[in-house]
Amino acid sequence: MSLKLHVFPPSPRAFKVIALAAYLGIDCEMCIVDFAKGTHKTSEFTRLNPNQKMPVLEEDGFALWEANAILQYLAAKRPESGVLPADPLQRALVNQWQFWDLAHWEPACAMVIRERLVKPLFGLGAEDPAKVAEGMEKFALVTPVLDAQLAKTRFVVGERPTIADFSLGAVLNTQAVSRFPLDQYPNIMRWYKALTELPGWSKSIAQPRMANAA
Repeated sequence: MSLKLHVFPPSPRAFKVIALAAYLGIDCEMCIVDFAKGTHKTSEFTRLNPNQKMPVLEEDGFALWEANAILQYLAAKRPESGVLPADPLQRALVNQWQFWDLAHWEPACAMVIRERLVKPLFGLGAEDPAKVAEGMEKFALVTPVLDAQLAKTRFVVGERPTIADFSLGAVLNTQAVSRFPLDQYPNIMRWYKALTELPGWSKSIAQPRMANAA
């Protein structure tokens, strides 16, 4: 079997799937989606994902897009890992947090990440203070929810990592440039440190930074 991940490594959405594949020991070919060169708009890539976005998983003629869906697919390949729990209640909680990621967490974080990471990377102009302020306001609304959950458990759903952790933790890799006020949330800081110590996490951060794509 040949499994490919079409990714842009600096993106948290790409990091989620890269890191989980590394954590689970799943061999895959990294195919870089070079936005500066318009790779995502080619007919070949559009056949894989009509939304012209990454990440995309490709395996033996099967294409799957949406990062959290890819996480579930990869997790199903290693059921013994426990990252996608067999217990229906635990699995429902994992799904809950992945949906919360898409509905609340990622939209809040993405506003700041766009201004402080994406714009400089692609030369899209100066940071918009109003957009940053709006993003930080949204961040302040949703982050206590996650911090309160992590006050009760080591990882988001219990004492072992699941794909919910990979879904939610990836955006924090941008902290050096996004400058989220994480010092106000000690449980999130403790949890993120634990994530960086997972097998494959730090190795995945070291993926090519795509400087040539900026």
